[in-house]
Amino acid sequence: MHLGGEWNTSPLTGEHVKRAHEVVDAALSLGINLFDHADIYTMGKSEQVFGQVLKERPGLRERILLQSKCGIRFADEGAPGRYDFSREHIEGSVDGILSRLGVEFLDILLLHRPDPLMDPEEVADSFRRLKASGKVRHFGVSNMSAGQLKLLRASCDEPLVVNQLEMGLERIDWLETGVLVNQAAGAHSGFPEGTLEHCRLERIQLQAWGPLAQGLYSGRSLEGQSEPVRNTAALVGRLAEAKQTTREAIVLAWLMKHPAAIQPVIGSTDPRRIAACADSVRVQLTREEWFSLYVSSRGTRLP
Repeated sequence: MHLGGEWNTSPLTGEHVKRAHEVVDAALSLGINLFDHADIYTMGKSEQVFGQVLKERPGLRERILLQSKCGIRFADEGAPGRYDFSREHIEGSVDGILSRLGVEFLDILLLHRPDPLMDPEEVADSFRRLKASGKVRHFGVSNMSAGQLKLLRASCDEPLVVNQLEMGLERIDWLETGVLVNQAAGAHSGFPEGTLEHCRLERIQLQAWGPLAQGLYSGRSLEGQSEPVRNTAALVGRLAEAKQTTREAIVLAWLMKHPAAIQPVIGSTDPRRIAACADSVRVQLTREEWFSLYVSSRGTRLP
């Protein structure tokens, strides 16, 4: 998300390309081969700099999976920031993504955020055309509820293979919605009921964006943070010390212990932080440790 520098139109530099190579190397060294993009990231420069990496490393494209997203449009002279799932925008966005990455196809295209003016038939037609042209192999969504997934899938020939949602130790409403069934507190959860269950039943891969919470539990300053955040960060630290691993590994291991087989999207462009995630697939949290982190994060006992 932060490859290519600032979110503006300033040009790429050699330093941006160097950092992108370092990020790719750090990921590949851990066995990570899926790279998640979006057409808006750093105003398109994230894809552009990644495309430069691919150009400089013949053979890399065949070793990795490329995923990108479209559907968010920034404010311009004639309109505010908005979402756009029109045929013209989806297909035009894919052409732009492929051009910036310098590739012939995407492995996965995600619709970035729900468009309230979405016409499922129009989206389905775009998917058919993109698949037939060879430009996109698989399709998915981001930030959608079970109901939205069902509506879109009813018109699509192609299965939806991914739903990318904000999930992690800081953002726990995906758990709260299920735990607080038949509880008054459950009425205030912002996570759409049944979404996790629907994705599991339909074999839609759940991907978690923001799982590291920008270092909230792994070294970021906690000045001004709430007591539950401070307590949880301290607990993460104690578990990391006891298991002789990093705090990042504990945070991700907590997420991946959930039986939904959630894929964390690491997000960091710091090779050191990427490397710190390596142990997450090895660390085993007990049920008690998992619940200790969950209850600490929610700041109050379970009902």
